[in-house]
Amino acid sequence: MDLTPHWRGRKRFVVFDAAFGDGDRYTRTVAQWRADPDRCEHLHYIALCDDPLPGARRVPQTDPRVTLDLLSATIGQALSQLRARIDAAFLDDLAPADTRFVGQLARLLNQGARVAAVRTSATLAIALARAGVGEDGVFTTRRPRPPAAAPPERRAIVLGAGLAGSAACERLCARGWNVTLVERHPQPAMEASGNLAGIFMPLLALDDNISARLTRAAYRYALAYWERLGGIGAAIDGQTCGVLQLARSADHSAQQRRIAASHRYPPSFAQWLEADAAGALASVAAPHGAWLFAKGGWARPASVCAAMLAACGDRLERRFGVGSVSFAREDGQWCVRDAGGALIARAPTLVLASGSGAAAQTGLPLASVRGQVTHVPAGELPPVSLVLCADGYLTPASQGVCSVGASYDDDDDPCLRGASQLANLERLRTLIPHADLRDRLSLAGRVGFRSVAPDRLPLVGALPAAAAPVGTERLRDLPRQSGLFGLLGYASRGLIWAPLAAELLASQLEGEPLPLEAALVDALDPARFLRRTLSRGSPA
Repeated sequence: MDLTPHWRGRKRFVVFDAAFGDGDRYTRTVAQWRADPDRCEHLHYIALCDDPLPGARRVPQTDPRVTLDLLSATIGQALSQLRARIDAAFLDDLAPADTRFVGQLARLLNQGARVAAVRTSATLAIALARAGVGEDGVFTTRRPRPPAAAPPERRAIVLGAGLAGSAACERLCARGWNVTLVERHPQPAMEASGNLAGIFMPLLALDDNISARLTRAAYRYALAYWERLGGIGAAIDGQTCGVLQLARSADHSAQQRRIAASHRYPPSFAQWLEADAAGALASVAAPHGAWLFAKGGWARPASVCAAMLAACGDRLERRFGVGSVSFAREDGQWCVRDAGGALIARAPTLVLASGSGAAAQTGLPLASVRGQVTHVPAGELPPVSLVLCADGYLTPASQGVCSVGASYDDDDDPCLRGASQLANLERLRTLIPHADLRDRLSLAGRVGFRSVAPDRLPLVGALPAAAAPVGTERLRDLPRQSGLFGLLGYASRGLIWAPLAAELLASQLEGEPLPLEAALVDALDPARFLRRTLSRGSPA
C-alpha cells in the first residue's frame, strides 16, 4: 500500500502494523516519507512485535518528526489498550481464529483510513467488510465521531526545575512549544533532584502488576532517551555499571526464583544469579543470591536536568530564583506571580512539576517524605564496581564519595541528623557486612524531600476540578481544570519516571497516540483518587 497520497497535507499520520518483523516495512515507510516533499508534518508508526517483555514501548528516534511505538501483545490485547486515531493499517498475512479484534480496530480507524489486508483469511476479509472496510480498502465509519480537539496554543509554564520539570520542558520544546520554566531556587535540581547519585533499575513482580509494568516501560524509555541526549557517562554524569539487588533472606530468595522461572527475562534486562555467581560478581557476600540489572546504574540528577534543559534550545525561557509563587487562572490564561504579586509568567497551559510543594496548592493527596543520604569517603570502603542494593543502596565512588541511603522519614527536618546516619550505616552493613562505620555519625550527607502518592505511583496528566458528580466512575467523565496539568509524585524513582511521564503528558497535550497501554495511563491519572471517593458515594 502506497501511503504517499494519503499523508500529504496532514499534520500527523498514524500507521498501525500488525507485524513489525525485522522492521523492513517501517524502514521503507520512513524512507518513503522522507523522500516526499509534500509529506505530513509527523509520521507515527505503531507496530506489534515479538518481545520477551510484554507491553508498550516508545522507541526514541533521531528525527523528532518520527515516532515508533512497539507493542508486545496479541492484536486483540494491543488494540483494546491503544489510545490512538489510525489513518492506515497493515494486516497482511493475518489468519486469526478470532476476528473480534476487527471491532476494536474499527473503533480506532479514522474516516477514510486505508486498510491493507493482503493474503488474509476469508473469515477476516468478511469481518473487515462488516466493520466498514470496502473492497478498495477504505474504511467508512457507520457511527459519527466527534472531531479531534483543536490543537492547543503551544505556550506553557512549567513550575519546578527538577527532573520532572526539566523533562517536561524538553519534551514540549521538542514539539515546538515555547516554555517558561519557573524555579524558586537560583538553579535547577536543588531539592529532591539534588542528590549526588540516583539509581536507575526496573521493578520485578511475580504477577507483573501495574507498578512493575509501569516501571519497566519507564526504565526502558529512559535508557534510550538518555542515549539520545548524549549518554550516561558522557553528557550525563554517571555509570551504566549494572545494579545488583541482593535477596534479603531465604524466603525472599525463593520468591525471586519463582519470578525468574515465571517470566524468563532476557539477561540484558534482568538476570537471577545464585549466591556464588552474585558474590563473585560484586566481591561481596550474597548468601541468598541476587538480581543483576546489567543496564542499570547511577546518574547525578542535576546533570540529567542540565542535559534536558540544554536540549530545549531557544524555545525555553528560564525564570530562576523567584522565591515562593502563586498561580491563578485569569482571562483564560494561567498567571504565575511572586510573593509580592508581580507577574512572572503567563500562558494558557501550566504544568506543575514542583514535587511535594504542589500538595498544598492543589489539594492532591501527596505526602512529603524525608530522605537522608550518607556520603562515605571512597577510601573507607572496599571498591565496588556496580551499584549494590537491598533494603538500602551503595553507589560506586563519584568525586571521591560513595552514596549510602536512604532514610524514609515522616517529618520535615531539613538538617542532617545522627539517627538517620546510623540507619543508613546499618543499611550499608547489610550490603558489606565488614564495613562497620556506625561510629562515624559525623559523615557528610544530604536531605531531600520526596513527593509520594498513597499508591506510590506518579500523577501524570490533567488535574481534576474541585467538584464532580457523586457516583462518577469513569476517569474520562471527571471534570478537569482547564489548562492545568501535573507531573508529580515520583517518590524515589524520579530518574526513570521523568522522561516517560513527560512524554506521556506531551502526547496528551498534542492529541497524539499515547506511549502506554490505556490501563497504565489510567493508573497515573491525577483524578484517580477523586474517582475512588466519588464511586464510594462520598461528595468530593
